Amino acid sequence: MSQRSTLFLALIAMVLVIGSESYYVVNETEKAVLKQFGKIIKSDIQPGIYPKLPFLQSVIRVDGRVLTHDVPTQPFLTSEKKVLNVDSFVIWRIADVQRYVTTLGSGSTDSMRIQAEAQQRVDGRVQQALRDEFSKRTVNDVVAGEREAVMNQVAQTVNERTLADLGIEVIDIRVKRVDWPEEVRGRVFDRMRAERARDAAGHRAKGREDAEGIRADADRQATVIMAEAYRDAQILRGAGDAEAASIYAKAFGRDAEFFRFYRSLEAYRASLGNPEDLLVLEPDSDFFRYLKKSSGGR
Repeated sequence: MSQRSTLFLALIAMVLVIGSESYYVVNETEKAVLKQFGKIIKSDIQPGIYPKLPFLQSVIRVDGRVLTHDVPTQPFLTSEKKVLNVDSFVIWRIADVQRYVTTLGSGSTDSMRIQAEAQQRVDGRVQQALRDEFSKRTVNDVVAGEREAVMNQVAQTVNERTLADLGIEVIDIRVKRVDWPEEVRGRVFDRMRAERARDAAGHRAKGREDAEGIRADADRQATVIMAEAYRDAQILRGAGDAEAASIYAKAFGRDAEFFRFYRSLEAYRASLGNPEDLLVLEPDSDFFRYLKKSSGGR
């Protein structure tokens, strides 16, 4: 290859390089700033294609979407001096790209390194805000009672700090899990089991007490019913006996001789009804008077 051809190819390569460095593209999901000699000369650049001075100006692109990342699990003390492990996450976005790049970039053009630094800064502020809020509340408050209020207050506090210092808007902060530390979890579960066992024993004792009361009331009602039934039976029996005595008396009054004869026949049937019965009486006993004479006379 001749020297002229080599120079021509080198010229073409230089033109291509200069041409590629003469413009930049900002996508819809990005935010960008334009720097010249390390100083930002244009910020919050909208999506599109723009010219720039080759090699003298550089573009820093960052993610302009809403971002989410998990905050490392940290132990926090409640107002009761109990330790809880808190696992949370943050939803945020870049609100002021110039402040974001200036504060976190430190001269770097690597957007991923800047984002990692931003997450680290946000995590520290989230953990500090959570620590402050947890120290004012009990375990029940942070787990259930005031959990929503706690997270809203933390998000507001962190957003005020990050928006002013880092150009980051914290949209929301949420707790994924609140748990006891591993070393105390077993003791907590044992205490919970003991409390549940105590509650169960209390319910069983109350049930036995109620059962005894129900049985005692049922026994009392049964005794009252039986006594009333016995009283009514005795009254009816007495009334029946009186009526029977009245009937007997009337019958005896109509024909006394027949009545004595009828009673003697019943006595004979009762005394001589069984062949094995043995009755020892004097022959002239009054018991046999109706067997001797039909009139029953002596």
